[in-house]
Amino acid sequence: MKDKFGIYGASGHAKVIIEMLENNGVDIQGLYDDDPSKKLLLDYRVTHDRLFLQYEGIKWVIGIGENSVRKKIVENNLLGYGVIIDKTAYVSKRAVIGEGSVVMPGVSVNSTSIIGKHAIVNTNASIDHDCVVEDYVHISPNAVLCGGVKIGEGSHVGAGATIIPGITIGKWCTIGAGSVIIRDVGDSMKVVGNPGRIINN
Repeated sequence: MKDKFGIYGASGHAKVIIEMLENNGVDIQGLYDDDPSKKLLLDYRVTHDRLFLQYEGIKWVIGIGENSVRKKIVENNLLGYGVIIDKTAYVSKRAVIGEGSVVMPGVSVNSTSIIGKHAIVNTNASIDHDCVVEDYVHISPNAVLCGGVKIGEGSHVGAGATIIPGITIGKWCTIGAGSVIIRDVGDSMKVVGNPGRIINN
């Protein structure tokens, strides 16, 4: 029997999730959004009735890219979450992907890496061996995490950023697009450039 998925949030990120589910042959039951002005997304009905969230047999994924919003939704809703891995992605059989997480087209997740809950690993990102990506993280398109990198909860790694082996990024950080990170980064820091430099403290 095919998996049945619902998507919480009718945003641009949800469009990509819809197409991933379609390509994987998964049955999309519909979308839920708090905004009553949203009625349809890519020909799928958007409901605002919270009873839809209680339907049995549906696995949920949050179709919202903002990390803090995903965390708030999880904290405020008791849902059964699934995992979505695009069929073009490579995920090692020794890697772990947490519930609610999305692994997008062209991604590589290599041996013994761990992806936490409700994370986004976006198009063509590369996560090498022994990395730890904590809950609510977003790894943007074409970002590269070399071996043994740790990304703390809620952090956002920008498009095309590179993090060299063994680096730790703290919680709720922002790594700018194209940055090259060669030193550990503390919590709540914003880092840009090559080599990366902190622009707040």
